[in-house]
This record gives sequence, structure tokens and C-alpha cells, in this order.
Amino acid sequence: QVQLVESGGGLVQPGGSLRLSCAASGMTFRVYAMGWYRQAPGQQRELVASISAGSGGNTNYADSVKGRFTVSRDNAKNMVYLQMNSLKPEDTAVYYCHTQNSHTVYWGQGTQVTVSS
Repeated sequence: QVQLVESGGGLVQPGGSLRLSCAASGMTFRVYAMGWYRQAPGQQRELVASISAGSGGNTNYADSVKGRFTVSRDNAKNMVYLQMNSLKPEDTAVYYCHTQNSHTVYWGQGTQVTVSS
């Protein structure tokens, strides 16, 4: 079974940085596109960043994080990362790792990111 496990969240001051990690198992990782979503209290879950399958040559970012966040993958380690720089209070949310196939959507358990002074 596909499993996604996020880590790296925590409390950080505005302007600070965090790197989130997502460890994938139970799948041929290389052939899956991966994504990071976030959900703030009372808000809809939104796509933050995505990375294409294979070498991850194609990435996409929400306008709100473009230039601050970077998504990457390491297929040898079955890992996807989200480097978050210049963090703002508006980035506070639970961040989820995501992937899907033709039949099923998979989510990690989420990791809390809180940006506050």
C-alpha cells in the first residue's frame, strides 16, 4: 500500500526557513508526480507545489509561494522535499504530501507549520 509520511514542520519566525520532507513507500516512486498541499484553519486545502514524475524537471507553484518555496525529489531515497524560505504568517497551515494514480488519491498525515513572532 502507498504510504506518505511528512516531517519537518514546526514553529518558525517570519522570514525564517523550514524544509519539509515526505517519505514515500509502497509504490514505484519514480513514476509518480508528487505534490504539496496545505490547509489553514477554516480554509480549503490548496495546492502549494508539484513536481513531475521521473527526474522532476517540471515544477509548479502557487502564486503565493513562487520565489520562496522550492519542491524537489530524490528518487534514490523515495523522498520529496519542500524548501520554504522567507516564511510569512500566512504560510501557517498543515502541510500534506500528495500523489495519485488513476483510481486513488493518497495523502500523508500532515505536518504543522506555524509562522509567528
